[in-house]
Amino acid sequence: MFSVRTGRVRLSVAAVAAAGVAVGLVGCGSSSKSSATGTSSTGCPTTTSGSWAPTTAADSTPPATTSAGGSVNIVAYSVPKPAYDALSTAFTKTPAGAGVTFKSSYGPSGTQSKNVAAGQKADYVGFSVGSDLTKLVPAQVAEDWNAGPTKGIVSDSVVVIAVRKGNPKHICGWDDLIKPGVKIVTPDPATSGSAKWNILAAYEHILLNGGTEAQAQDYLKKFFANVAVRASSGAVATTQFTSGTGDVLISYEDEAIDARQAGQSLDYIVPAESFLIETPAAVTTTASASAKNFLAYVTSTDGQTIFAQKGFRPVVSGTKPGAVAGANDPNNPFPNPQKIAKISDLGGWSAVNTKFFGTDGIVTKIEGTS
Repeated sequence: MFSVRTGRVRLSVAAVAAAGVAVGLVGCGSSSKSSATGTSSTGCPTTTSGSWAPTTAADSTPPATTSAGGSVNIVAYSVPKPAYDALSTAFTKTPAGAGVTFKSSYGPSGTQSKNVAAGQKADYVGFSVGSDLTKLVPAQVAEDWNAGPTKGIVSDSVVVIAVRKGNPKHICGWDDLIKPGVKIVTPDPATSGSAKWNILAAYEHILLNGGTEAQAQDYLKKFFANVAVRASSGAVATTQFTSGTGDVLISYEDEAIDARQAGQSLDYIVPAESFLIETPAAVTTTASASAKNFLAYVTSTDGQTIFAQKGFRPVVSGTKPGAVAGANDPNNPFPNPQKIAKISDLGGWSAVNTKFFGTDGIVTKIEGTS
């Protein structure tokens, strides 16, 4: 069973060839097509197996038994709004949340981080990528924000490929996205953390199959050549796609599930190779006591169950999601991709932002010519 906190093994082309495995970077979705069994409702080979298995234990600190009252100002990226709406409502029904009121602001992750840095009132901040949170340390967020059991991560997800109902263009994985005539919808990495996860997943799928960095960069050039629109955030990208733009949406798994829960007509594929999305949250240095209690609730098994019901993969072991409406298989909502990359494999967000999204970054240069 795949463990979400383990690393990945990257095989070189030579090593894969020596093992007698064909190294193909084209085909329906990925080179791992041949190892897949079964066919999904999209008409694609099944590229997942087993069930998600978080290994982090819940915080043993007892939850607050009395309410501190007051209000909690949530400032977060746009995608988890449905989850935070449900979490805040549920929290007010606990002893710690009785009488607590919530105010919230949602938008592109990078923009929200800049707003807090510029003085927007916030008690609880939740962003798409870790670097948007660390920008607030130490002025707005304490340096030990990630010292708890989950290391500051409140939810996980994976990058998926959403397609039109019935998958008319038979898009099964990453290699199908660069075929002529395929129009991709994905956010803009200048404002959206979701965009960064999407791009990294696209890039890393080549390396996960034994390809080289040169091949991965070549893939990204072809990928960006097919991008029809760059939205300001993941939520805006989903709205554009469900309104009729493009053939395929690169998105969080939870965003695809949420869209289906809301009655949108789309299918989604968990590709054979994906990227582990780890989204952080923290309280600010001026946070109310109720905000701290709310964060504790968010990372409890009760809070994680609510996240899971909204399509997010839980980070705390012992969480029992139950059936998740909108998932491809509601009774096994979070299957494991065959191969998965993590941000830590790439040296963390500081290194990734420089290598991919900085002034001389890989993506910056490609976008400048696309």
